[in-house]
Amino acid sequence: MKIFSLIGLVLLLILSCSPEKKAEKSFQFAKYEKAIAYYKGVLAKQPNNFKANYFVAESYRLSNRIKEAEPFYAKAKGRGSKKDSIGLYYAKSLQANGKYEEAKKELEEVVSNTENDELKTRVQKELQGLEVLSSLQKKDYYRVKNLETLNTPFAEYGPAYSNSELFFASSRANTRIYEASGTPFTDIYQVDTKGANIDVNTLKSLPEGIINMFGVNTGSITFSADGKLMIFARGNTGKKKGGKDVDLYLSRFRNGAWTAGTPININTPDYWESTPSLSPDGRTLYFSSNRKGGYGGLDIYSAQMDSRGRFGKVRNLGPDINTAGDELFPYMADNGKLYFSSDGHPGYGMLDLFVVNRVNGKTQITNLGPTMNSTSDDFGLYLFKPDRGFFTSNREGGKGDDDIYTFVNDDPNLKVVNYYLQGITYSLRKDSNREILPDTKVSLLGPEGDVMQDYTTGNDGKFLFRVYENERYFLLGERDGYLTKRQSFTTLGKSVSPETLKELVTNITFDTLMVLDKKVKNVSFVLNNIYFGYDSADIRPAAARELNKLAQLLEDNPEIKIEMGSHTDSIASDVYNLELSQRRAQSTVNYLIRRGIDPKRLTAKGYGERVPIARNTNPDGTDNPAGRQKNRRTEFRILEIGPTVKKTDEFDEDKYFKEKDNEN
Repeated sequence: MKIFSLIGLVLLLILSCSPEKKAEKSFQFAKYEKAIAYYKGVLAKQPNNFKANYFVAESYRLSNRIKEAEPFYAKAKGRGSKKDSIGLYYAKSLQANGKYEEAKKELEEVVSNTENDELKTRVQKELQGLEVLSSLQKKDYYRVKNLETLNTPFAEYGPAYSNSELFFASSRANTRIYEASGTPFTDIYQVDTKGANIDVNTLKSLPEGIINMFGVNTGSITFSADGKLMIFARGNTGKKKGGKDVDLYLSRFRNGAWTAGTPININTPDYWESTPSLSPDGRTLYFSSNRKGGYGGLDIYSAQMDSRGRFGKVRNLGPDINTAGDELFPYMADNGKLYFSSDGHPGYGMLDLFVVNRVNGKTQITNLGPTMNSTSDDFGLYLFKPDRGFFTSNREGGKGDDDIYTFVNDDPNLKVVNYYLQGITYSLRKDSNREILPDTKVSLLGPEGDVMQDYTTGNDGKFLFRVYENERYFLLGERDGYLTKRQSFTTLGKSVSPETLKELVTNITFDTLMVLDKKVKNVSFVLNNIYFGYDSADIRPAAARELNKLAQLLEDNPEIKIEMGSHTDSIASDVYNLELSQRRAQSTVNYLIRRGIDPKRLTAKGYGERVPIARNTNPDGTDNPAGRQKNRRTEFRILEIGPTVKKTDEFDEDKYFKEKDNEN
């Protein structure tokens, strides 16, 4: 029995170490080149083996060589295979080879056969993309040229321009092979350049062991505006399955040298983060990741940098930009437009270049057209001037693998108008004079309240945001010890027509102020335009607008409880005025409750004519209408500052006024 058990164990070990098992393990660990070599050996004897065809096709696709996957996907639909998903990727490989009609037929077959609703939705979008392809711009104003002095038969990609130097990734001098693609690992290089005029004699790689690492892919670089901070991607060490060990690293230029790259705090342990791009002001990092919660494969995210250089508030850019496919290589240009690459939006084949335009507050995604894009991968755009820059492509006619190209936009109507909103944060002194309020967080919010940008003011109290034409915004000011404040701003009616401009680039700056009130108890704040009818406590629409602002302030400051105080002038008796003011104060409280404010945070108090702030009569005893108007006021004051109180149901202003009409 022991002998037979030993023989069984040996046979099990032999089977577990079979070439097929090794090939499957290579595929599992993203060593696609080894998997391809094995399964092509199988296909040499069995050309129609659907499993071998499937693994070769998938290995090509997952190593970004979907063009080469086409003939293998065509034979991968065997019994027990995932025919529907194979059909989708077969169509994508056909499209990558410019066979659009064949791709369309394949997608239509998937739609008619699949019972997977999620897959059907994606395939229908792919079909819509092919329909859009026929209407894509046939003529554009771009001129492109291979940067032949820099490119080699190896990969050169991801150009970034900083301080008259071009940085890029290349596999030209690496001797170790990356097992996923069968190509050498990449390092980061730099070379002096004047625009697109490269001085190849200055070419050098970044320091080994500091930025570049032996046997590791290093690339995808971005810089702060001053060139003193660099963020780059590093990974594919083989220590984890697939690309899970691709992370973002940060380095600073100090004392004439780059510091060792350190991982930044937004990396996630089991997911891919790469293709970083810093916004022109250096406060927002854009990057691509396949982390949970996205819309498909790789999605584009943003993260805000705080004053300590740490990143937070990681935000998915949403379904307008991200698709069920891959979105990567984001780039926020000086013109305020976000460029990126995608194989999920309507395009010519593999990765195409797109630009995000904001039109009247809406996001529009535009394919850059047939000159900048091809049936191959086109990605990694960088503008060193508003009308010219670099990008990467592995299109036909290049030197080998990925090549860097230069481009010029000859559009005669190209005019760049940059809109900015600048302001200063203040507080009010006891004498009502303003003083600068530093260390204040100011956020630019969209019309739906979503945070678009954040800024923390320095000692000068200044903040600056990029804004866009024909849009509405809110500014939100926050500082410890002060009431959080929200105020509106709009660019509606303030834009200029590009046709009237002569310069290529025009900058327009709007100015504003933000004054924050100290968060202290028993200080009264007068509300403007809170007027009532004669002998009435009904809330008028004009008063409702002011109370809506107060409700928003209470929502933004959930830790405060307030008293709503109503005051009258001295006309009529003291008893009458006291009763009337109490009804009016209670009416404002009732409105705020209907607006969604918790009743526990509100107190109504009528003061009648007892707390005037101006004379009701002149010294000679005659009437003082101006003084009486000042006395007829509604105020609020903070009673308590404590823990947050939960907000109640959403308020419907239209419903409120309909109910009041019915009551009357």
